[in-house]
Amino acid sequence: MNTMRDASLNTASTSGSVAAPIDLAGGLSSDEAARRLVKIGSNAMPDDTLHPVRMALGKLWSPVPWMLEAAALLELVLHSYPEAGIIAGLVIFNAALGLFQESRAQGTLAALRSQLAMNASVRRDHAWKTIPAVGLVPGDIVKLSLGSVVAADIRLTSGNVLVDQSMLTGESVPVEAVTGTHVYAGALVRRGEAIGEITATGIRTKFGRTAELVATAHVTGTEQKTVLRIVRNLSLFNGVVIVVLIGYAYLLGMPLTKIIPLVLVAVLASIPVALPATFTLAAALGARALAKLNVLPTRLSAVDEAATVDVLCVDKTGTLTCNELSVARVTPLAGFDEAHVLLLAALASSDGGQDPVDGAIRKAASNNKIDDPPRLLTFLPFDPATKMSEASTTDNAGQPMRIVKGAFTVVSALAGSSASGLVTASTLEDQGFRVLAVAAGTPTAMTLVGLIALSDPPRAESAELIGELHDLGVRVIMVTGDATATAAIVAKAVKIDGATYPPGPIQARIDPTQFAIFAGVLPEDKYKLVKAFQESGHTVGMCGDGANDAPALRQAQMGIAVSSATDVAKAAAGMVLTKPGLTGIVAAVKEGRITFQRILTYTMNSVIKKIVSILFLIFGLIVTGQAILTPLLMVIIMITGDFLAMSLTTDNVHASATPNVWRIGKLTGAGIVLGCALLIFDAGMISIGKFVLHLGINALRSLCFIVLVFGGQATLYAIRDRQLLWGSRPSVWLIVSSVADLLIAAILAVTGFAMTRLPVGVVLGTFMAAIVFSALLGLLKIPVFRRFSIT
Repeated sequence: MNTMRDASLNTASTSGSVAAPIDLAGGLSSDEAARRLVKIGSNAMPDDTLHPVRMALGKLWSPVPWMLEAAALLELVLHSYPEAGIIAGLVIFNAALGLFQESRAQGTLAALRSQLAMNASVRRDHAWKTIPAVGLVPGDIVKLSLGSVVAADIRLTSGNVLVDQSMLTGESVPVEAVTGTHVYAGALVRRGEAIGEITATGIRTKFGRTAELVATAHVTGTEQKTVLRIVRNLSLFNGVVIVVLIGYAYLLGMPLTKIIPLVLVAVLASIPVALPATFTLAAALGARALAKLNVLPTRLSAVDEAATVDVLCVDKTGTLTCNELSVARVTPLAGFDEAHVLLLAALASSDGGQDPVDGAIRKAASNNKIDDPPRLLTFLPFDPATKMSEASTTDNAGQPMRIVKGAFTVVSALAGSSASGLVTASTLEDQGFRVLAVAAGTPTAMTLVGLIALSDPPRAESAELIGELHDLGVRVIMVTGDATATAAIVAKAVKIDGATYPPGPIQARIDPTQFAIFAGVLPEDKYKLVKAFQESGHTVGMCGDGANDAPALRQAQMGIAVSSATDVAKAAAGMVLTKPGLTGIVAAVKEGRITFQRILTYTMNSVIKKIVSILFLIFGLIVTGQAILTPLLMVIIMITGDFLAMSLTTDNVHASATPNVWRIGKLTGAGIVLGCALLIFDAGMISIGKFVLHLGINALRSLCFIVLVFGGQATLYAIRDRQLLWGSRPSVWLIVSSVADLLIAAILAVTGFAMTRLPVGVVLGTFMAAIVFSALLGLLKIPVFRRFSIT
């Protein structure tokens, strides 16, 4: 790949066609830098923003719009311009709602670009210059100073700095970078100053490779797959029925001028016109409910996916933990106590600086007071080269005392070895703690006074959250860049039980039930792990906070960024928690399952009505020898039935106890069985109209209209609860829409608008029959749902 070439271009790799030897003292010449910029490209990521017009047109290119567009063309051929206009309006309506679900990958890349340094101090032509960071090239000599953002991947050639790379590497604390080590683009310099040589820029940096993963990360949403499968099944079933319908009409000798409208009615009857819009509306309402619970969905599809998630991957630092170092344990050696160890360590710690280690120690020491503390004279901050900090003090007798704090091996070398100290330090390190030693005394006779263990404590609610998710059938897996020992301690504290994945590459397929901890993983590993779980047939949620989590957040069906997350993580995620803590995840899962149940009811209702409507056309053709409905009546049924039924997105339903799965085959099977019952009702009512009431063809068409409307409402109320005949109370909007649908149909039939007028008694009789049918269907649905596992 061109964008990945010259990933580590340095003196050796640039000695070819573009290169002159690098003068580390004077830096590159302006001419040499310009040549490398042309060959390698700017220190920026490409802008792949999709044009809004192209995004809008994409919403018109899918199965449901195709069917509506075909129906509109048929109406135009028949010169039925009002009907064609109505159908075209439905297409535009669906497309407009669909735009709200557009991918956020472009926003993610924009956030990644905004994290890069805008300017950099670079040595060019033997002089230091400040230039835009986009003009940097491999081989440039740059200076890093306190508060600056690292503009590219750099190998340090002199100096020492403390850099915060947690949002890139997952490391829980800033790291000391000394001569010969690398620092990465996007890191923040917390202390010190250094000079280094750029080894990679733009998309070739570690930061850039994260952006490239975000750009390529993609998973087809449940909504997209569900709509496609439903349309496919309905198209196959109804396509066969339409062929039979045309064949029978031809055998009856119907002229082409009557067959075409019949075909048009059949096509309109088979289109689940409001299905995509209903998915959008249900997710939007779910998102609004989540916003009140401090969860902000950035993609509506994430609300749908929350219902189906059965595996949740969580980052340790800043997600399960507080991302804040604290003193976990103090081990004083003989002759000292905890208070004195902390006091001496605090004297050898910076006051008010940005070093999180020093801050944690001073905070712990402030809770312990001792009499006559030593008086601080001078303080030398932590030096990455010596791996310690120190202070000069005087005790209460005025005697000078030297205090050092730092790595155990360094401090013990100054103070003399201690067998007990060595055993204690090894034990603490094996338990995942960061261990510091403290020594005090005269410069020539120092004594090891104690050990301090630091940790990033788990959030108070993490264990409870994981327990709730377990009860909801969601397996929680820790995925972290930290060491295995540290990860195991946190996992035990938050009650994540299970095996640790062995060191090595991530396999293409992994069963998440086999492992509970993945430690020492890189950004690419997190992304690959999510894909590996998905390849094993699982719906994956990913929770994180840093840029290193962004590709995995984007790839997961439900990516969740915690409140402290970077803009990169928030843009990549489908949901953002707006308050500290993780309790919003449980709320997201429950609300997602409520949304799923609402959509499931609408989908089943739509499948039943579409199957029945087209079969009903065949029955009507057999009984009357003519088309039993006109295209205009079918369009009215579509608008009043399909769109008013969208009020199901507000219905009062119960959240599922386990992760939901779209089983389209079983859903279609249940729809066919219940549809047959509805077909019997519809056919019976038309038979009464034909053979008992002796209605003419036009009156029969009016009767067909109200039978389909009343029967549809009866079906809706019968199936809205999975187990009970009458479940929870319908929502106000559902009741209002049902009343509106029934009144519109009744008024049109009684007044004879767009159809032949029907007697009031016939309309009322049909309504009463629909109520009886709804009760019977409510009894039938219970064994049907049990047989097809509709829960």
